[in-house]
Amino acid sequence: MGLITGLLTLPLAPVRGVVWAAEQVKQQAEQQYYDPALIQRQIADVDDAYAAGELSDSERDRLHDELLSRLFEANLRRRGKEM
Repeated sequence: MGLITGLLTLPLAPVRGVVWAAEQVKQQAEQQYYDPALIQRQIADVDDAYAAGELSDSERDRLHDELLSRLFEANLRRRGKEM
């Protein structure tokens, strides 16, 4: 970035900072949301809750479907980064 461009875009620096911070928060949230180990623990928690009688069959199936979809997406994202 040249001196003139830097001076002309200086008023936008706070906006760029906020955008950067928001992107970092989003990236961290997605890493946690798509963490395979966390998803597997959540599946185990669902199974434990079902075994304890806290969930019905339909609730367990719905939660399993959601968690397995996230796990599938996590695997796709990880493969995409490896290629």
